[in-house]
Amino acid sequence: MKELQTDVVVIGAGTAGLSAYRNAKQFTNNVLMIESGPYGTTCARVGCMPSKLLIAAAEAAHSITMAPAFGVHSSAPRINGKEVMARVKSERDRFAGFVVEAVDELPSDDKIRGYAKFLDANRIQIDDHTIITAKRFVIATGSRPSYPGVFNNFGDKLIINDDVFDWDDLPESVAVFGPGVIGLEIGQALHRLGVKVKLFGVGGAIGPLTDPVVKDYANTVFAEEFFVDTDSNVSNMMQVDNKAQLTYTDKQGAKHTEQFDYVLAATGRVPNTDKLGLENTGIELDERGVPIANAKTMQCGDSNIFIAGDASNMLPLLHEASDQGLIAGQNAGRFPDVQPGLRRAKIAAVFSDPQIAMVGESYKEITTRLGSCDCFEIGEVSFENQGRSRVMLKNKGHMRVYAEQGTGLFLGAEFISPQAEHLAHLLAWAVQNKMTVPQMLEMPYYHPVIEEGLRTALRDLNAKLKFGPDIINHCMECGPGA
Repeated sequence: MKELQTDVVVIGAGTAGLSAYRNAKQFTNNVLMIESGPYGTTCARVGCMPSKLLIAAAEAAHSITMAPAFGVHSSAPRINGKEVMARVKSERDRFAGFVVEAVDELPSDDKIRGYAKFLDANRIQIDDHTIITAKRFVIATGSRPSYPGVFNNFGDKLIINDDVFDWDDLPESVAVFGPGVIGLEIGQALHRLGVKVKLFGVGGAIGPLTDPVVKDYANTVFAEEFFVDTDSNVSNMMQVDNKAQLTYTDKQGAKHTEQFDYVLAATGRVPNTDKLGLENTGIELDERGVPIANAKTMQCGDSNIFIAGDASNMLPLLHEASDQGLIAGQNAGRFPDVQPGLRRAKIAAVFSDPQIAMVGESYKEITTRLGSCDCFEIGEVSFENQGRSRVMLKNKGHMRVYAEQGTGLFLGAEFISPQAEHLAHLLAWAVQNKMTVPQMLEMPYYHPVIEEGLRTALRDLNAKLKFGPDIINHCMECGPGA
């Protein structure tokens, strides 16, 4: 057994791990990085980038389908599944290749391949070949898809989102379980590419939404386009010959038994912390076996162990993983001088059509924190009659914005709308800069743009906060639907 000593060990070479490694290096050259799987990051290989490539193909097909509404006519789009997937995989490999190249440039002596397991708070063993003694550790082991055991009844017809991006061709039919970010994005994209898709969920949840008004609107909009039942009743899940078969009860109470080429389990992810031997470290774990860490320092208790990225089970998003890796890496590098790092305003987006976004505090977080008191107000707007949205035939959406009563401090928003990804950035900047609603309304708004819909929601909120006049629904000065 080989034995090594170093200052910092980073376990995992994904987005968080690479960020932690680079930032720990600012304080010491003695940093080792452990990786058991392929280099390339989850985002580049099987997450945000390949899914957006699939969505881009779906949007191209959908734009042709929608063209007659503008008086522009052509033949129906012909989807070549092999060409679609060839581009998805080619560009996916290109994005992942950039990360692999960056890892290849790191000193070879800093990289060790294998699975890490803690022997105690200062030692880890890598497979059966190396024991490393280190002063500090950063856990950046990411997460993996998780699904109920009954799904195994589908046999080899059961897939996870990682598998989708290795297809050589598009299948004829897919049942998707889990209308969260992954299930909604991939499900709608496959539908628009000509695949028969049925999307099932439980409890009515859709995307990350917590606001009941926005959630209900989203459920209605997506169900108008393809089969979406977010509170479904599914039974008799099994593999029959070369198909996945299930029985479901529709919203009218009728039972249907159908077969699909695949069942995509998009029911959630779990942190990869269960096989690290964390019970040997003495740090406190939550009920799922995930280390309890300070969100501002990423330190586990007062120990020499830090955590970052999806493994932390905080916010499983690439930009959050990068920020957490920076904080954890710097603090591991300069330990015991642990300092709080910059935590940006929360922002999340779903690249469906219409898009979904959440910024700052969610409706659930605000109502949990403030209870039933009249301490906050809600402004809202529908995008169905918003000027620019109607021009583009993208006029589906509903936005709800939240602010603190008395001060007018903007707290957050949940919405489904066209170009929500861009609106979300404006709102996240407002949250981070602790702007009030009156200050946000002092900012410039061009005409005609979708941002005017945001202004309408803010004006509604401003009126309810008693900082401005009641909103005027039809206003020559502000333009149609603004």
